Amino acid sequence: MSDISDRRIREKIGAVIDLLAEDPEKQGKALLGELAGFRSIRAVGQRYRIIYQIRGNDIVVVIVAVGIRRDGAKDDIYNLAKKLFRLRLLSE
Repeated sequence: MSDISDRRIREKIGAVIDLLAEDPEKQGKALLGELAGFRSIRAVGQRYRIIYQIRGNDIVVVIVAVGIRRDGAKDDIYNLAKKLFRLRLLSE
C-alpha cells in the first residue's frame, strides 16, 4: 500500500482489511474464472478493491492485491491479479 500516497485512503483500506478478521468468508464476493478461490471486497467509496484469499481451517486471510478498479484498463486491479496468478506469483 506504500504506492498510495494519501494517508486517509491507506487508513480506510486498512480499516476494511481489519474487518476481515471477523467472518472473512461472509464478506466481499467470490471471484470467478482465473481468480476462482479468491475473494474481493470494496473499500474507499467503492473505488478500491482488496483481493484476498482464505487459507486453511484456522482461517488465515492473505491479502494478495489492493488497487483501483478501472474496468477494461491495463492497470485494473483484477487484471494485475490475473497477471500475478499467470506468472505463478499467486497460489491457490
